[in-house]
Amino acid sequence: MTIALSALASFLEGSQRYGEATIEGISHDSRRMEPGWIFCATRGNRGDGHLHAAEAIANGASALLVEKVLSFDIPQITVPNVRAALGPAAAAVEGWPIQKLRSVGITGTDGKTTTSYLLEGILAAHGWTTGLVGTVETRIAGRGSPSTLTTPEAPDLQRHLAAMVKDDVDAVVMEVSSHGIDQQRVDGIRFDVAVFTNLFAEHLDYHGTIEHYWATKAKLFEPSRAAAGVVGVDGEWGQRLAYQAAIPTKTFGRSPEADLEIREVRATLEGTTLVGTCRAGGPKWIQLWSPMVGGFNAYNMAAAYLAALTLGVPADVAEEGLAACSKVPGRFEQVDEGQPFLVVVDYAHTPDALGGLIATARDLASGKVIVVVGARGGRDRLKRPRTGRAAAQADMAILTTDSPGFEDPSHIARELLIGTFDVPERHVVIELDRAAAIAMALQAAGPGDAVLIVGRGHERSRHLGEQEVPFDDRNASREVLRNLGYSTSGTRRAANA
Repeated sequence: MTIALSALASFLEGSQRYGEATIEGISHDSRRMEPGWIFCATRGNRGDGHLHAAEAIANGASALLVEKVLSFDIPQITVPNVRAALGPAAAAVEGWPIQKLRSVGITGTDGKTTTSYLLEGILAAHGWTTGLVGTVETRIAGRGSPSTLTTPEAPDLQRHLAAMVKDDVDAVVMEVSSHGIDQQRVDGIRFDVAVFTNLFAEHLDYHGTIEHYWATKAKLFEPSRAAAGVVGVDGEWGQRLAYQAAIPTKTFGRSPEADLEIREVRATLEGTTLVGTCRAGGPKWIQLWSPMVGGFNAYNMAAAYLAALTLGVPADVAEEGLAACSKVPGRFEQVDEGQPFLVVVDYAHTPDALGGLIATARDLASGKVIVVVGARGGRDRLKRPRTGRAAAQADMAILTTDSPGFEDPSHIARELLIGTFDVPERHVVIELDRAAAIAMALQAAGPGDAVLIVGRGHERSRHLGEQEVPFDDRNASREVLRNLGYSTSGTRRAANA
């Protein structure tokens, strides 16, 4: 796509244009420029993009989007706030691709990733070519690449959407984080459907209060951002959102007043069954099944089913799509090396998600539940005691290192430990070496037990100081199990044979 600088300026509120150019691309990273691209000088906590304009020009920038005219002989657009203009500018440069796609944006504390995969599976079953943007990967017509942000920065996001249009994608499902909304990465996008899964205290180091956190997510349900909404109402924040949303909204949850009422949930190691009633189209009595393991996934199934109906997918196709959906990497992902106990790697990193995971393990296992858990460095310190308290509900909790960055891992573990002090009959161990902690848990497990290795899920590396170190919980678990002599052939070798 190409756009004249004058045309681009017409989409940006309060803009002034100086000079003319033909724009072929956009970036706010001075290191990622190509000839014909416009450089957007955003300001943030880590610096001022205006100071990098010279580097951007040296790397090929043909124009600048700035808050004040800079002393370079190059066409420029000034706006009151470059960050606020970045989303619409990127959308305009890429030809407003969201307008050529059916689209669903999913927000909430827990369940965004699983819901997005379930919904993508439904849309594929309907015969639509799909795109996916989220925590695990960005996928375009079946081709995936690992993600670095749940919701990419606006130029990258609009570039992905434009690639989807080029590859004849019919519908895109996108995870929308609170950071993505607050930092205006999804500005310039209006979704056909916005989904709210739930809300718990999370990211308060960034948002300050849970009220601000909720208000940020609630912005997705404004008429300028979505045409319709789907809201989980089993918590006070979802109830408030459903009441206040200024767009047509359908609800799901245990409440008899919900449009999709969840009446019964049955979970096995093969998957999850949801039995309920639906007043939002299709049959009144529904029985949905998904290979996703865990009773908590009933809410994700309900959200995906309602979103699909809202997009116009027939109920029977939505039901078939849920049943055919592939499992999500790092979400209740089972590691099986022939051992007589359950080993699960999961991304659960909030106290509520961890509590739900432990409850599911108790339902599925006949023996004890062992948890290996840590916490990220440099973020959400206030939730660490609650995470520790949730972990201590297991029969054995091993507190370890997650991805500490520049924070002292022992300090993080102590903050987790604080939350366990009032848990009766707790069995808590600190082992800061994550590989050793995983080994300890697997060595302690016996027939019928369940070992939960949580917090990192699909991730394949950790940040230790300035270093990014390869580490995959799934591979580490397999290695330990094999060293213990287990084999998928069903026979156990001598350890270290």
